[in-house]
Order: sequence, then structure tokens, then C-alpha cells
Amino acid sequence: MKNFTRTVVAASLLAGLSFSAFAEFKAGFVNTDRIFREANAAKAAQTKLEQEFTKREKELITLRDNLKRASEAFERDAPTMAESQRIAKQRELVEQDREFQRKSREFQEDLSNRKNEELARVLDQANRVVQQVAETEQYDVILQEAVYVNPKHDITDKVIKALNAATK
Repeated sequence: MKNFTRTVVAASLLAGLSFSAFAEFKAGFVNTDRIFREANAAKAAQTKLEQEFTKREKELITLRDNLKRASEAFERDAPTMAESQRIAKQRELVEQDREFQRKSREFQEDLSNRKNEELARVLDQANRVVQQVAETEQYDVILQEAVYVNPKHDITDKVIKALNAATK
């Protein structure tokens, strides 16, 4: 019976110690998607990308529209064309389409690469701010990915405000 009592007392003490250690544990959560949508640095990066790629996008739209018009004209005029003219025009349209597809792929790849670069830069800035907030407010851990987060642990607003203040 004495051993049982000692075991219960020891277990109670350990439970009390672990509960008090857990009670001091401070966790936070940051929603990176919101940072990418709402932070001034992310908005500036988006504007920069739009300015950088608008001209090429307009050129692609023009190229696509010209190709569409040429294809429609070919469909309309093909029955009255000579065989050699029809074959030559088909080759020309196929070549124009290949050129459009190539330029379109290059545009998408370039845009994707630049977007990733800019988002990485914003994320790097945000991570520095998160670390500052964590140190200042003595967080033990701050998560960026979670299945569920109680809103009281979400510090995204604090991070966005601090990031906006840092980028002014």
C-alpha cells in the first residue's frame, strides 16, 4: 500500500510539473497566404511583376488574335484556293501557331520564375519579421502550416503590420 501511495504522489507531482511547463508554452500561427495577399511588400511585388510582363502579355494577345483571324480567313477562303496555295497557307499557319505556342510557354516559364523569386523575397522578409515578433513576445513556436488553428493563436495581423512598417 505504501508503494501505491508513493506512486500516486509521484505521478501527481510529475503531472503538476508537466502541466505547469505546458501552461507556459506559447504558440502562434502565421497564415502565409494572407501575407502574400495583404502585405504591402507582396502587393508591391505583384505590381512590379505586372509592369515587367504587361508588354510581353500584350504582344502574345496580339499574336494570338492575328493567328485566329488568319485561321478564320483560311477556313473561309480555303475552298476557293488552289491546292498549292492552300498547302502553303496551312504551313504558314502551323508555323505561326508553333511560334505562338513557344512564346506562350516561354512567357509562362519566365513569369512563374519571376513570381517565385518575388514571393521568396517577400517570404524571407516575413520570416525575419515573424522571428522578431517571436523573440519580442516570447513565443516558443510559430507555425506556418496547420490543419486547424484557434484564432486566438493567429498572429498574422501582427506580422502584416510589422512587415508593412518595415517596408515603408
